[in-house]
Amino acid sequence: MARDFDGTYQPNAKARKQQEKDQRRMEYRRAIESYCDQRQLLRDLVDYPELQELTVWQASAATSPKNAQQAR
Repeated sequence: MARDFDGTYQPNAKARKQQEKDQRRMEYRRAIESYCDQRQLLRDLVDYPELQELTVWQASAATSPKNAQQAR
């Protein structure tokens, strides 16, 4: 483990590349989950014609966990 003079951790090149790879993988996974959630929401909205005017972005923004955390 490489440490700077102030005691903070400085990852080596291999660890940094692995961390970046993990971050990209998680971003990709979240994008897939978001896409699947939007498709499920659209399938659910088919049963309610009055809600079909609602766009995917409006509906997903209303049910987004990020928005729920901000509302607290």
